[in-house]
Amino acid sequence: MQNTVRDYQVDKNKIKDFLNEFEIDTADGYKASKYVKQLRNLANREQTTLVIDIDDIATIDPELADAIIENCRRYTQLFSQVVQEMLPELKDKEIQNKDVLDVYIEHRTLMEQRMHHNSDEARDPMNRYPEELMKRFELYFRVPQTQKFLSVRQVKANHIGKLISVKGVVTRTTEVKPMISVGTYTCDICGAETYQPITSPTFMPLVMCPSQDCVTNKSGGRLSLQTRGSKFIKFQEVKIQEQVNLIQRIKQEKERDCFHSI
Repeated sequence: MQNTVRDYQVDKNKIKDFLNEFEIDTADGYKASKYVKQLRNLANREQTTLVIDIDDIATIDPELADAIIENCRRYTQLFSQVVQEMLPELKDKEIQNKDVLDVYIEHRTLMEQRMHHNSDEARDPMNRYPEELMKRFELYFRVPQTQKFLSVRQVKANHIGKLISVKGVVTRTTEVKPMISVGTYTCDICGAETYQPITSPTFMPLVMCPSQDCVTNKSGGRLSLQTRGSKFIKFQEVKIQEQVNLIQRIKQEKERDCFHSI
């Protein structure tokens, strides 16, 4: 595929049309939407994971499918943004089992509405808070059936960000543990909240408050991490090595560490 500049806003419109309109044949000979029902389940918190088949996209727009494979990380964000925008319209029942983060977001949104009740300053929660904090689902792509598997030693730096298939032997896995994806901090001087999106297993916690009050007054407010308002995801490390027949043939073992959320 040639490297071309993509218009991401146009692609987001295509993604929305795809999710709304893609249909499959049912056993009784009718057509049914493959993704709308799943989106409604996400909106009602009856489903937490959405898997998009690249083969489905390829039947509608092969160029978009190729773009996703070449820049999977970016298109995961685009798909997640589109899904998040669609969910409020698809929600048709109250969430029964709310978790701590649900209660936290509802409380902060209510406070925001009360503070700006008689003004035009009320802000959309999606603009007020990091999108990763508001997102309550995980989105993944299923590789095309025709995609070839790579051996462990074939995985190179140029594959970073791409959607690939790797064949190997799992030699070790860690236990499933929580990993922070959005850190929420509170200032000990002005009380303002600060959010830190985190995209790697390690991070440097924020220390100084960046709020307008602290900056203007030079208060030197210090931040404290609040686990209750932070978002955590399930995380596991997997170590894979090349298959035995390849190791015997090339006489040099290659291993890779894989990190993934669950």
